[in-house]
Amino acid sequence: MTTRPPMKLLIAAPRGFCAGVDRAIIIVERAIEKYGAPVYVRHEIVHNKYVVDSLRAKGAIFVEELDQVPDGFPVVFSAHGVPKAVPAKAQERGLDYLDATCPLVSKVHRQAERQVDAGRHILFIGHSGHPEVIGTFGQVDAGSMTLIETVEDAESFTPADPGNLAFLTQTTLSVDDTAAIVATLQRRFPAIHAPRGEDICYATSNRQAAVKAIAGQCDAVYVIGAPNSSNSLRLVEVAEREGAPARLLQRADEVDFDWLASVRTLGLTAGASAPEVLVREVVDRIGERFAVAEEQVETARESISFKLPRGLEAA
Repeated sequence: MTTRPPMKLLIAAPRGFCAGVDRAIIIVERAIEKYGAPVYVRHEIVHNKYVVDSLRAKGAIFVEELDQVPDGFPVVFSAHGVPKAVPAKAQERGLDYLDATCPLVSKVHRQAERQVDAGRHILFIGHSGHPEVIGTFGQVDAGSMTLIETVEDAESFTPADPGNLAFLTQTTLSVDDTAAIVATLQRRFPAIHAPRGEDICYATSNRQAAVKAIAGQCDAVYVIGAPNSSNSLRLVEVAEREGAPARLLQRADEVDFDWLASVRTLGLTAGASAPEVLVREVVDRIGERFAVAEEQVETARESISFKLPRGLEAA
């Protein structure tokens, strides 16, 4: 009887939490310490059920709209950002609010305001309905921005004034897809104003590069993340483009052993909203069925951190 050799696990690094997610979670935890439970959070603070459930257990109440927050209770805005009208309404109601918008998303918001002030129409590259897109559109007057989701959109867009255009992007997009859309816009509109620096955030780019580094050596890739997490879904796409069958899973109980039956080398990564505890949970689950040999493949080191809002530093 032959013994199956250990399954090789190539674990991508960087993976998991980014600085913006870390900051958002700490803001909710510090707010609960400062104000006491409950603290309301508008929208999932980050797109991960494990994180949301953990914060709910500590005293956070998650709602979709501000009018679900009772008078007199503090509210936190999610890492994805909100339209300007939301904090304005909170102020009008006299609510204490904390903005956990990722600073890299806030940077895009400021760029949008500057481009509109300069008289340019913005082509915003992103995914319809994503909270970050909704929040960014809510920074400027209606009609000042057009959503571009695909190369086809970039090809078909007809501007009123081709000489006064700018483009910005959602921070969690596919680096390769976005490059193709940007190339199309720049070919069609050579005078289009590009953002200062890269809008796609460092964590998104780094995690995609790490998956590219391992996918070619893998028979399959698992990405730990939520189905509504844009950056996690992009990691699945990146692995598949590199030739590795890939799947998204949220928790270890979703591991499909039939799918892994013929896999000798499995790639593993986690989206920017998924904590490392879920990675270890999946590794342990696979180890219940197969002997595993782990190898971490590191393509970058991250040392970025973001300041907390004033008043929470020493909470």
